[in-house]
Amino acid sequence: MGNFAANEGLSIFVILVWLGINAFLFVHFYMAFLTERWFYTRVLLGQALSWARAPAAALNFNCMLILLPVCRNLLSFLRGSIQYCSRTAARQLDRNLTFHKLVAYMIAFHTAVHIVAHLFNFEFFMDAQLNRNSSLLPFILSEIGTGDNASFLNPIRSNETNPTIVMFTTIAGLTGVAITLALILIITSSMEVIRRSYFEVFWYTHHLFVIFFIGLVFHGYGRIVRGQTAASLKTNKPDFCASRFEEWGNNGTNCAVPEFAGNPPGTWKWVVGPMILYVCERFVRLYRSHQKVVITKVVMHPSKTLELQMKKKGFHMEVGQYVFIQCPSVSRLEWHPFTLTSAPEEDYFSAHIRIVGDWTQALYEACVGDPTQPQEAWKLPKIAIDGPFGTASEDVFGYEVVMLVGAGIGVTPFASILKSVWYKRIQNNQDVFTKKIYFYWLCPETQAFEWFADLLQSLENQMAEKEMTDFLSYNIYLTRWKDTEAAHFRVHHEAENDPITGLKQKTLYGKPNWDNEFTNIATKHPRSKVGVFLCGPPQLGKSLEKQCLSHSEADVKFIFNKENF
Repeated sequence: MGNFAANEGLSIFVILVWLGINAFLFVHFYMAFLTERWFYTRVLLGQALSWARAPAAALNFNCMLILLPVCRNLLSFLRGSIQYCSRTAARQLDRNLTFHKLVAYMIAFHTAVHIVAHLFNFEFFMDAQLNRNSSLLPFILSEIGTGDNASFLNPIRSNETNPTIVMFTTIAGLTGVAITLALILIITSSMEVIRRSYFEVFWYTHHLFVIFFIGLVFHGYGRIVRGQTAASLKTNKPDFCASRFEEWGNNGTNCAVPEFAGNPPGTWKWVVGPMILYVCERFVRLYRSHQKVVITKVVMHPSKTLELQMKKKGFHMEVGQYVFIQCPSVSRLEWHPFTLTSAPEEDYFSAHIRIVGDWTQALYEACVGDPTQPQEAWKLPKIAIDGPFGTASEDVFGYEVVMLVGAGIGVTPFASILKSVWYKRIQNNQDVFTKKIYFYWLCPETQAFEWFADLLQSLENQMAEKEMTDFLSYNIYLTRWKDTEAAHFRVHHEAENDPITGLKQKTLYGKPNWDNEFTNIATKHPRSKVGVFLCGPPQLGKSLEKQCLSHSEADVKFIFNKENF
């Protein structure tokens, strides 16, 4: 239980506070529209009025939050400031995209409730006009404001009006349709299957958020939903005058004809701050996109992995950080995140890019050109860099014992870590708090090993020379192996070096038994906090997080960290 609190306690607290604020706003505004001012509006609409206005208040709150998790420069600044005070608090900022998705789902939920409630409202408005019976209060209320149209309660002014026409000819209707369509496209294109297979679709539809926020700000300017004015409440008390509506406005009565007005639009007050922050964020990105970046080296590794080595004036990084890369010759709008594989001690920064989509394929063609001919430096494309930005891997040297788990190309942040360890402990002889690293690399096929094997071989040789072989333990797993590879493995099992990687440590076949691995580490390192760092698929993350919880005892705790971008 203690380890669960250490791993997830603050996250759960933040989520509970967020849900609590949503619940409070919903209930508060639901009750606010049950007051005297809205009595006559409820005569027309019933409880649908509160069901429409309560989610609108929650929508304002969540739309205020939705932009903040994607202000990556702001988050990077906050992370760098907070981690000096609390590593646990800084880790919450690494879950920014998870929170961004949760807020988006909440927006979708409240939007659906808001729309359904207003559909009922329009039906009730229309029914009040169609049932033209002067002995009924809803009809009398619908007729108010017919002459000057200044103080109407029912926005449908005639029994011949089509509600659909009203929906598409009013500010509230037009902006509501635009907001809804934009939200549907944004959410559906954000599904993982579309985001991974058709990233450009996800990227461009996500920028419909501009239309969403413009529509959101102007949605309330029509003031369609109206309540009794404060001055009118003094001359027409609903609890007394509602049953005397036939006498309204007559001399000698205490019941004047009620007057109605809508609330002034207030959504802009909720979203103007985050919108300004996001605009500043985009200006920072624009400024960085014009800073000169020089590609010093291009390497095409096996398994369709492109390595770019670059230099940029004033660029400083930490281990495990990532950058966003833009190539204007490929697309002027698209920025894609890539983990830095270089170490802070090197005089350049690098990224390994797996060629898996249209954008990466176009970048490869622009950088490599004709593979049979050497590419001249002046022909290399212009590259823009935004970053670097912090991730959970920044905290790796804050643990005495570390588990690094990478799956496929997910090994990239750990390349930076292992290189930095090599510089700190071997070249510079710096004292490092981390005393033991367990490194696990899971790959589906043999080709994926090749681009990273050179680094591991260098580390292995250097640590053998310095008699530090116990500092780094690494296990490489081939998760999809064929019979021919298994036979090859059996033949060369006794060889000094592994036939696939060239390392002294033999490649293992299948998937790790995580229960055994965690048990062994807990046994070897009692009274320790073990940092578990993952860059890989969500299914693997769930498995490791479960192991962290189940293997944590009073004298050893596993703290789970996951790359989340």
